[in-house]
Amino acid sequence: MPKLTHILRYASIAAVVLAGSCAAPMNDGSTLSGDGAANHPITVAPRYSSIKLPFSAPAAGLMPDDTARFDAFVAEYLQHGNGSISVSAPSGPESTGAIAYFAERLFSIGVPRDRIMVGTRDAAGGDNNVEIGYVGYVAHSDPCGDWSDNLANTSSNLTPSNFGCSVQQNIAAQIADPRDLVAARPMDAGDATRRNTVLDKYEKGTITQADKNKADKVNEQSGANSY
Repeated sequence: MPKLTHILRYASIAAVVLAGSCAAPMNDGSTLSGDGAANHPITVAPRYSSIKLPFSAPAAGLMPDDTARFDAFVAEYLQHGNGSISVSAPSGPESTGAIAYFAERLFSIGVPRDRIMVGTRDAAGGDNNVEIGYVGYVAHSDPCGDWSDNLANTSSNLTPSNFGCSVQQNIAAQIADPRDLVAARPMDAGDATRRNTVLDKYEKGTITQADKNKADKVNEQSGANSY
């Protein structure tokens, strides 16, 4: 007849196994992950943005409202655009003047000349506007709102479908430049003048750091003496 201590030992082991099976169900890949970023990944996709502006002659230029639209559009391109910006004018005798006008305006705002692409197109349907466009990137994740799971049923202890979705949506909306999720930005060139200054001070055995202004020194001293 088994002893009482053996029975209690077997019962304890069975209880531990049963509790573990409830707390950590088997995940064969068909269920959602406990990581919301894995369930709702952020994807980056190219998007073409463009505006069309009426244009009559270089001497007339653009109307004030169109000028504001143009400047805002180019500022958006400089911040979020990728590659070149295109200028497409309706084919005809006025196309050369229109292309030259917009190309010079783009350059004056800060767009390098080697990133300005120009061309003409057939004025389909009488569309005589000049089109300016560029390709940018947008970050997004899957739409939220999957309420197919019964949140009151927690027996499986699995992650609900919506877990992490709103966080991923907020992150995608706050990214300044979605290209940062694709690849790291190239490093800027080093400051050769500053590097030579620091090396010269190092060779002389003097302090290599830059001199701080008077306000910073006062703040540091007050912080060091505070409790």
